[in-house]
Amino acid sequence: MILNRNGVQQRRNSWQDGVYGTNCPIPPGQNFTYVLQVKDQIGSYFYFPSLALHKAAGGYGGIKINSRPMIPVPFPPPSNDFTILAGDWYNRNHTDLKAILDNGSDLPLPDGLIINGRGSNAYTFTVDQGNTYRFRISNVGLTTSINFRIQGHKMKLVEVEGIHTLQNTYDSLDIHLGQSYSVLVTADQPPQDYYIVASTRFTSQILTATSILHYSNSAKTVSGPPPGGLTSQIDWSLEQARSLRRNLTASGPRPNPQGSYHYGLINTTRTIRLENSAPVINGKQRYAVNSVSFIPADTPLKLADYFKISGVFSLGSIPDNPTGGGGYLQTSVMAADFRGYVEIVFENPEDSVQSWHIDGHHFFVVGMDGGQWSAASRSNYNLGDTISRCTVQVYPKSWSAVYMPLDNVGMWNVRSENWARQYLGQQFYLRVYSPANSWRDEYPIPSNALRCGRAVGH
Repeated sequence: MILNRNGVQQRRNSWQDGVYGTNCPIPPGQNFTYVLQVKDQIGSYFYFPSLALHKAAGGYGGIKINSRPMIPVPFPPPSNDFTILAGDWYNRNHTDLKAILDNGSDLPLPDGLIINGRGSNAYTFTVDQGNTYRFRISNVGLTTSINFRIQGHKMKLVEVEGIHTLQNTYDSLDIHLGQSYSVLVTADQPPQDYYIVASTRFTSQILTATSILHYSNSAKTVSGPPPGGLTSQIDWSLEQARSLRRNLTASGPRPNPQGSYHYGLINTTRTIRLENSAPVINGKQRYAVNSVSFIPADTPLKLADYFKISGVFSLGSIPDNPTGGGGYLQTSVMAADFRGYVEIVFENPEDSVQSWHIDGHHFFVVGMDGGQWSAASRSNYNLGDTISRCTVQVYPKSWSAVYMPLDNVGMWNVRSENWARQYLGQQFYLRVYSPANSWRDEYPIPSNALRCGRAVGH
């Protein structure tokens, strides 16, 4: 097993990132202690087992990083702080799901959805009438976007993956794979029980799971069907995504306003275009980035890089732009310079929604739209108040563009959050390099770092 903290940046410390490109698996029956500092971060995240299809068996949990006591938060303290981990669920064992993928097939439709590890109406959140509560909601599923809503209640968005947002109000939220949102909900309705609902988006069959919002003075339980949600409306989802804005005057993890970092005025040093595809290679279904379908090496890439073990990977083994060629297998690693500032365009020519995550970094979502991206698309970028986050969706036949400061030295996983696609090759590693070889830029190898593969004996 290896444990990843989705969205925790591991500043100067990709040694602790918890993916196979950086860490050896923890042997069965043994323990391993990750040592990390959540420096310069606040917000809502989650952890999960990242090796193979272990995530399908659960093992995930929420992470809350609070602001320091002297840092102002742009809303009053809520009466309670709830975590909701929602996602799809398969009744089959994770080893059976892995076998399906290894045999060259794709996963079937999930068997259902769960909320905090339980099926419908098995989890209750108790509130007092008139009070306001914070809900931190993450999509921890394998393959499916969800729509989240609370019957009869509005949700005021206050934070997305560590950024305080403009406090827009929503009836429901689309939450794509790997994404996390914080909302405030006021118990301002008649005292009874209400459905909390998660349902699948963009699927042939709509799956639903419910929990209960229980007023402490409730006079009535839930009855009837839960409120219906959106199903296939992509334009609605795109417009909601564009409505997310940064609160420019609020403090982040430090007391200075979030708007003091003028991301739109910094010149980009490089443009990287990443196109997903679904090639068949050697008779089996694979997934690829710029035609390269990632295959794991026999040694974690970070260890091979540190110990200078040749033959494990090659820098430049994935191009900066789509090739238009057929898919091929490669342990793909892209080289990048520390303190660069890159424009990354995720291009999705397929018919399904993609969800992309970059470990160790946050990025500013400057644009998304349908059709083909071109240099002219930059004229519609939001260069003033967009949110920054670590996971972004790309709608079918569409693109999403981000600006990202390369401010974290290390070996970082860039991946699809659709775990079947990730497992079958839609990922690569970004090696952010500083020639200084200084503890100022990167921590030394941990004393308890496990060795495996060709790193044994080093």
